[in-house]
This record gives sequence, C-alpha cells and structure tokens, in this order.
Amino acid sequence: MTRSAVVLLSGGLDSATVLAIARSEGFTILALSFRYGQRHDVEISAAQSIARSAGVLRHVVVDIDLRVFGASALTSDLEVPKGRSATEISHGIPITYVPARNTIFLSYAMALAEVSMADNIYLGVNALDYSGYPDCRPEYIEAFEQMANLATKAGVEGRHLTIHTPLMHQTKGEIITRGLKLGVDYSATISCYDADASGVACGECDACQLRLKGFAEAGVPDPVRYRTRVST
Repeated sequence: MTRSAVVLLSGGLDSATVLAIARSEGFTILALSFRYGQRHDVEISAAQSIARSAGVLRHVVVDIDLRVFGASALTSDLEVPKGRSATEISHGIPITYVPARNTIFLSYAMALAEVSMADNIYLGVNALDYSGYPDCRPEYIEAFEQMANLATKAGVEGRHLTIHTPLMHQTKGEIITRGLKLGVDYSATISCYDADASGVACGECDACQLRLKGFAEAGVPDPVRYRTRVST
C-alpha cells in the first residue's frame, strides 16, 4: 500500500532536506508551497524546481496574502536585519517573524493531508539553529498535532495524523551533512530573506548567516551565489 506524506516545501535548505528524508522513508510526496506576499518570493521558483527534480506526486502552490497584516520585514516595507552577530540572532524574536505563518501553513497541510488520505506531514522547523520563532518549537508542533487530530473528520474516525520534524534537534551543519548523503542539490535552494529577482542571496541576513555557518561546519562550500558574505 502506497503511503503519502505532505511536505511543506519553501524552496529553502531545510525543506529540501526534509523532502529527501520523507522520500527515503518510503513516502510518496505531496509538496505544498505558499506564495504569501513574501519579499523573497523567488523561493517559489526554487520550490518548483526541487519538486520537479524529486518527482513528487503533486505540488500545490497556494496563494494567500499575509501583507494585509504586515508587521514583518518579510511581508512589509520594514527592512530585513543585516549583519547581526550570532548573539543577536540567538536572542529575541526578530522582525522577520511572520505572525501565525506556521499555523496557517500547517492548517493548509492538514486539509491537504485529509483529502489526500495522507496521515503524515513533514516540515523543516528547527529548535537549534533558528531565529527565535515561537512557531518552530517542539511544544508548538505537539500542540498543533493534537489539535489536528481533534479538528478533522479523519482524526475523529481514527486516522491519526502525525507531524514529523526530523530536523528539530539538528544543527545546520548536521542537516547539510544529512542532506548531502541523501543527494540533495543545495544549489537549487534559496534561504535568503532578501534575495534578488535572479535568486542571488544577500549574504548578510540572519538566514544567510545561519546557512553559511552550517556549510562551514559541514566542511563543504555553499553552492549558491551571494552578493556579499559576512564572516561566520
């Protein structure tokens, strides 16, 4: 019997790795991406390329507009922080936090999983190398999974939905090493919060710095292009 899983695919390093992990665990993949008004919407092209290369069963791109709420540097005219130190990145919730984003994304994933008879959702949240986002914590994922199984027809009828976060307790370096072993082409991924229209990364935002640090820890060069690189 074929097992299906919904994979939240942003086009970034973590989600590409999670897709590869889900495939390696025997799942047929339903990829789900969002064009939500993010300034770095070039990541959608990356997600589409990754999905094609992975041969996913279906790739759904949902259009929603979180710019109506704003309050984030990713969905408004606020400036993306650049050149922050590792200490600054590791403390507090930055202006790149998008209010309720993962809750919204997981709600769509829950719906797609239910109508597709998929009992598994994979996403690339991380509690170690992350920028303080409250919706990336283990307790949040556990709470959402519990809610999903209370809120769906599938859950009420005994089909348990499981949310997998295989990168939750891994460093970026460990994630990259794992992905390379699974054949992930990181040149196809985009992590930058302020990439230009051709996908060239800024090299200075938090996402770029965490990514560069991860590649340095993994002992391999980052294959994507950068406008500049802050020392990690």
